[in-house]
Amino acid sequence: DNGWLKDLDDKILKNIEIFYGDIRDFDSVYDSLKKTDIVLHLAALIAIPYSYTSPTSYVQTNIDGTMNVLRASRKHNLEQVIHISTSEVYGSAQYVPINESHPLVAQSPYAASKTSADQLAYSFYTSFDLPVSIARPFNTFGPRQSLRAIIPTIMSQIIRDEKKIHLGNTKTTRDFNYVKNTTKALCDFIGNKKTIGEVINIGSGVEISIEDLVTQIIKLSGKNIEVSEDSKRVRPHKSEVSRLCADTSKAKKILKNKFDND
Repeated sequence: DNGWLKDLDDKILKNIEIFYGDIRDFDSVYDSLKKTDIVLHLAALIAIPYSYTSPTSYVQTNIDGTMNVLRASRKHNLEQVIHISTSEVYGSAQYVPINESHPLVAQSPYAASKTSADQLAYSFYTSFDLPVSIARPFNTFGPRQSLRAIIPTIMSQIIRDEKKIHLGNTKTTRDFNYVKNTTKALCDFIGNKKTIGEVINIGSGVEISIEDLVTQIIKLSGKNIEVSEDSKRVRPHKSEVSRLCADTSKAKKILKNKFDND
């Protein structure tokens, strides 16, 4: 299933080659990168709740898969590997805003797999001079987002005219960045030699609690809906990331993108 790619304009699709393979299989990754200059490595399992029940699959996809991309890129002598990280590798903020020097504290199997992938990517830069850039997005939101994410979760329950919205911990804060800003930033990584060997946050620099977020969305909907906590949606206590807010000063210095959420 080509997913949302099926909705692209035919003129765009004609210029896209879709290669079918498995990120966990080195041969298919190697073949997919033939005659390629730059790779944006976005392939990953990303749903945090599932990482508690199936951690091995996250290791196989996020760690082994990243190793396959790095090895294949090195063999093909690619000009640049843009590895996509996640703000979850920081864990709960020890200070805000979070800059790229913040300690990495993996509080979930997902975060652990992505932290390992980040370190692998950086090690290929230091060990083999592979031109690796690491982009570290905070919470992206926007059209066509999966229902696993918090904003679609809230909106879908409102649309269904439910009396209550069932959520997990609403006291946590997140830095939400609109999808167009995230993609613009990733585009600014392409061919940008200043990003080589660097880790760069992609975020808005603004944090909001889930409680305030859901209040704003309900207000915009014009409906009177109660919010309740669903224990099944709450992360294990020690695994909960309580606060995330990006320091975007490095991105503004190196990238053209200004991260305006207007």
